[in-house]
Amino acid sequence: MPSQISQVPAISPVSIKERTGSINTAEIISVLKGELTALHIKQAFSTEVAEEITTNFIGSSGLRERKDGVPGQYVGASHYRKDAATYFADAENARPYVDALFKSLVDPVRAVFGALKRELHNQGIELRLARSEHGQANVCRALSWSGSGTFSLDPHDDVAQVLRAGDDYELSSVAHNTVAALNFYPSMPEEGGNLKLWSHKPTVADRLSQGVETTGYPYSAAYLEAVPCREFELKTGDIALIDGGFVHGVTGQSGNGKRRVLLNCFFGFARPDLVLWWT
Repeated sequence: MPSQISQVPAISPVSIKERTGSINTAEIISVLKGELTALHIKQAFSTEVAEEITTNFIGSSGLRERKDGVPGQYVGASHYRKDAATYFADAENARPYVDALFKSLVDPVRAVFGALKRELHNQGIELRLARSEHGQANVCRALSWSGSGTFSLDPHDDVAQVLRAGDDYELSSVAHNTVAALNFYPSMPEEGGNLKLWSHKPTVADRLSQGVETTGYPYSAAYLEAVPCREFELKTGDIALIDGGFVHGVTGQSGNGKRRVLLNCFFGFARPDLVLWWT
């Protein structure tokens, strides 16, 4: 009987690249096209820029406590569990605070966005921020997690929430391609806070079996027990880009008082000639 069959997660092949140095648009496009599962670039931006962004985040008048079940603070707007009208209104309200994180810095987020936009344009592909009649997405949001325990952020996938975002969201079409999650790390604790990636790309049936069909969050330890995984040890100034369709999480961090601050955004192909970017 089907109800008695426990859902065993399929092992999905992963392709991972780790290196030191500046960002390369060809590598980003490889993740967007599903050729590369994860890209970890060490020392991708300077510690001076990282420290300034961290200082601006901590002192931001737009700093808010998260209310979505994940402990921590943020500046910016998230599409998670929001309809389009709410999300884009939030993004418009948050824009001055997101801009103030960077002030006049030559920052890595806008640098990547600009370089990728030029490169894709040369290939006849438009890259732009997601939008609706209610406003436009921001280039990123800033997050600081305060979770302790095994995970600061439980294992999840980024596709479910995009797939189920609703017809009034243009970004729901991205869920049929690769939803790429791009993180920049301006501040990292000495221990823990690593990105953990499992070799499993859940299907709709998998999500149903876990009761996470609309959120992709969280997958249980028992479900993932037999799935191979990989940890990325992140440092200040690093960039990580992953195929957000794979289950991933963030390990707990040691209590050395140094907060983990990251800048996060998503992007992906909505059509062969259009890549959308949002938070």
